Amino acid sequence: MAPQPLSLTLTAFIIFFSLILTSSAADDDHQFEFMDVAAALNQARQVFSPPNTPSTTVLPQQQLDGSPSLSLTIHPRHSLPSARPTTANYTALTLSRLARDQSRVHSLLLRHSLSLSRSSASEFSPQQFQSPVTSGIRLGSGEYFARIGVGRPSKDFYMVVDTGSDISWLQCQPCSTCYDQADPIFNPSASASYRPLPCAAPQCSALEVSACRTDSCLYQVSYGDGSYTVGNFATETVTFGATGSVPNVAIGCGHHNEGLFAGAAGLLGLGGGTLSLNSQIKAASFSYCLVNRDSSSSSTLEFNSARASDAVLAPLLTNPRINTYHFVALNGINVGGRPVNFSPDLLDIGGDGRGGVIIDSGTAVTRLRSEVYNSVRDAFAGMARDLPAASGFSLFDTCYDLSRMTTVRVPTVSLQFAGGKAVPLRPSNFLIPVDDAGKYCFAFAATSGSLSIIGNVQQQGTRVSYDLANKVVGFSPNKC
Repeated sequence: MAPQPLSLTLTAFIIFFSLILTSSAADDDHQFEFMDVAAALNQARQVFSPPNTPSTTVLPQQQLDGSPSLSLTIHPRHSLPSARPTTANYTALTLSRLARDQSRVHSLLLRHSLSLSRSSASEFSPQQFQSPVTSGIRLGSGEYFARIGVGRPSKDFYMVVDTGSDISWLQCQPCSTCYDQADPIFNPSASASYRPLPCAAPQCSALEVSACRTDSCLYQVSYGDGSYTVGNFATETVTFGATGSVPNVAIGCGHHNEGLFAGAAGLLGLGGGTLSLNSQIKAASFSYCLVNRDSSSSSTLEFNSARASDAVLAPLLTNPRINTYHFVALNGINVGGRPVNFSPDLLDIGGDGRGGVIIDSGTAVTRLRSEVYNSVRDAFAGMARDLPAASGFSLFDTCYDLSRMTTVRVPTVSLQFAGGKAVPLRPSNFLIPVDDAGKYCFAFAATSGSLSIIGNVQQQGTRVSYDLANKVVGFSPNKC
């Protein structure tokens, strides 16, 4: 065979070498991405700037066929005037947020445990409702608030958005025990549509904890640490901005409320039970997009709006022992483009109802079973060895000093759901500032319980759509 000309040999070598570089670069794209450190720090410092007036503009949404589309604005906690930070120290603010988060997780895990062991609903006498035990612990777990109208004429209130509970309630006059809130306390006597529920009403029977006094239904909701709301269970008209209203929604009118959600008037329960707001208004779906909690912008909470066409879908699962939580079929986590090595059954719902993974709007930091968390953390830390390490911070054990950097290359992280669908997380979803000097921590944590929780830090910037009719949840990046 005749030797090839030198020019052809050189050309072949260049092509071969360029293919190697292209393949290597493509692999690198899957393993690492760049994070804008300076932008995140600047946003963290903006928390202490004079607040903007929260917007209440609701954009028209495409609706599902045959179902009225309803929409509310949704705001991060610090944008409420009464909930703004009282200190100019971002470290103290972060510690306060994490303390609330720990209480929130304790509440969810306790409710999960009690649901597995409860033989029947507890019964309380009216006397017990009149004299609840006061907690010294402030749960204060709400991080996102919707502006919703209650009564006729409608009065607007900031309410905590909570996918981890069913009962919607707000503080009511006369108020025997109430915390501070941004809005005037609701006066049921000033509403033409307020109707106390009789004890024989099906809504009263559906309560886990109820009592009867002079044929009026009383409710009590406790949140795991001794915090509670107690009062009359009634029906009211609920108004969703300019998009419509729904009459006869069962809500709690709380006259005794302790330890919860300072700044908010109450809570919107968006769980999976029959008394949740979405169940009562017969919503086929609901969705929200959570802005960065250091942001002053807002987004929307929508009912019956069409799901985005680019949504990554994952199955919603049924846990026969507890219907409040939204369980999702998470079966893996990828770091640096590769599956983390742990047994997928660590994320499954057991035959006894234990375990599983829920999506929760009120929990900030994603909690994973300790065996899973240790594997994910080790995989991330192993690929982030070039980042300057820093000491741990509160519940975070993997932190970095990025104070001298404006951008940084970090390993990619994605959530792997059943059916082979993966949701990539942005760096701001898993590496967050804990002070305003440049200390960042890996925003996952371990839980000693069997239940894992996908928190709102990992959901920020993504529209999360709960398609209740088809039992799937959709994730659509950048749809706020």
